[in-house]
Amino acid sequence: MEIYHFLFLISLFIIMLYLGECQNEQCPELRCGDEGPAIRFPFRLKGMQPHRCGFPGFDVFCTHANDTVLELPISVKLYIKRIDYKSQVIQLYDQDDCLLRQLLELNLSSSHFQYKEEVNTYGYALFNCSSRQVLPEYIDPISCLSGLGYQVYALASNMGDPKLLMIITSCTRIYNDLLIPYDIILRGHDKILPLEWKEPECRHCEAKGRMCGLKNNSTTSEIKCSSKLDNTPGVGASKKIVVAGAILGSFVLLLVVFVVYRFYSNDKVEKEYQARIETFLEDYRNFKPARYMYTDIKRITNQFSEKIGEGAYGTVFKGKLSNEIHVAVKILKYSFKGNGEDFINEVGTIGRIHHVNVVRLVGFCADGYRRALVYEFLPNDSLDKFISSVDAAKNRFLGWEKLQDIALGIAKGIEYLHQGCDQRILHFDIKPHNVLLDQNFNPKISDFGLAKLCSKDQSIVSMTTARGTMGYIAPEVFSRNFGIVSYKADVYSFGMLLLEIVGGSKIFADIVEISTSKNYFPTWIYNLLIEQKEDLQVLIEDYGEAQIVKKLAIVGLWCIQWHPLDRPSMKVVIQMLEGVEDKLIVPPNPFPSTGVAKINAQMPPRRGLD
Repeated sequence: MEIYHFLFLISLFIIMLYLGECQNEQCPELRCGDEGPAIRFPFRLKGMQPHRCGFPGFDVFCTHANDTVLELPISVKLYIKRIDYKSQVIQLYDQDDCLLRQLLELNLSSSHFQYKEEVNTYGYALFNCSSRQVLPEYIDPISCLSGLGYQVYALASNMGDPKLLMIITSCTRIYNDLLIPYDIILRGHDKILPLEWKEPECRHCEAKGRMCGLKNNSTTSEIKCSSKLDNTPGVGASKKIVVAGAILGSFVLLLVVFVVYRFYSNDKVEKEYQARIETFLEDYRNFKPARYMYTDIKRITNQFSEKIGEGAYGTVFKGKLSNEIHVAVKILKYSFKGNGEDFINEVGTIGRIHHVNVVRLVGFCADGYRRALVYEFLPNDSLDKFISSVDAAKNRFLGWEKLQDIALGIAKGIEYLHQGCDQRILHFDIKPHNVLLDQNFNPKISDFGLAKLCSKDQSIVSMTTARGTMGYIAPEVFSRNFGIVSYKADVYSFGMLLLEIVGGSKIFADIVEISTSKNYFPTWIYNLLIEQKEDLQVLIEDYGEAQIVKKLAIVGLWCIQWHPLDRPSMKVVIQMLEGVEDKLIVPPNPFPSTGVAKINAQMPPRRGLD
């Protein structure tokens, strides 16, 4: 039976190859709907014609509404109103009646299309003006770029009206030296953008009523003129009948084979196979991040209208996929060196991770040099906003029980990265700023730009340079004299995070008469806990809260032991955090070589610590 299946598949492949060759013998003229413009060489309908039917850069596609769309650099999509093949001019428009918005992103330097020679183009600057600012009546605002409370105006870059210059200085210049056709600025609605192409040169073919196309086996994109085969009486129709009959026959044959296969196949194996397929599709739908175009990112963020954060690697904007689903969109800064690696790390590492304590990557954008990451939106910002002594004065202290729950959640998230995935994920940048809080203040680990993957049985991680944030980086990451680099580097960073929860973020900056190095910060905690024989309870009235603080301090000191072998695994850390404080053994001084710093500083004021 297997040999017959093999012979059948070979025969089917030959038949489909033959049909494909017959179908590719000509490149017929096509349309998107009955009223759409004729599409023929040098244009090609993507997904419906082979590449040889068009010239590079002339791909078009049909929308669900049978409109014809041309994609221009960079990711600018304009609708086609008319194509004049004899004059080699294409008329384009924007479906949203805001052609100027599309022109802001248009770059024709790498395209075969250019503005027509007789089209007058000028350099314009765009200004965002408050509705209270009154401009001369002869200058109309651009309605589709304006909004509630502001108006956008396009003014010639070389304008010389002193009165107008004085008025416009109070506005915000948002674009400068945009080369835009004068008619686009002058006319209101129903704007048409005419573009022309000079290569490939097909005017002489069109003038003779013949089809233009590429020469066979040409490596230099040479053009030839051929007869319009579709115009030959009866030829096109007969070929269509043959092709339709072949396709119908193949379909019937495949249907018969499918019925026979189902009849002879084992029912149990078939059900298991279908179950695996359904499981895969469900997982794919739920966990695989979606890929967005840059135009989608602008729509999701409402043209980047609500900025919620900014860091060294990019700016974060709030957006929404629907009225119910909000997201945080990080627009990565362009860099020739680090940006690509960080982007690949972020998408490749957490693209399929789904854990309650790891932020979910909803999607990403890799559109040319534009890169963005789309995460689930977490309304309560990052942990560092709630543990600093400064913010505590603003009634943002969460309480020690909640801080203990947050610490436990972070530990479970790190333990999942180390042991719960197919490959061990080392984060290398655990810190309060990279711990986000949802509406219930449940923690989620974020920012995997520095992460590395390794097998679970791999004990050594190769690194060319140190990675992480100063103050949280384990000593072995700087120098191999302290031990090998492994998952214990994340344990060290988590320990520093715990000590910051105990003492307040950047507490070391508030302690005078010592260095600003964070190495002194754990020593100060250790002195307060052990060397000076002072229990942290003296600073907290409630005994239960004092036990929580002492437990976090002891676990944190264990995690930052100088040598990696002396630090516990995250599984043990979780057990320590879930256990009773009285059963915890106080670790040795993490930094005995520095000596015991006698610090007479008071604990900075915090909610619950006064």
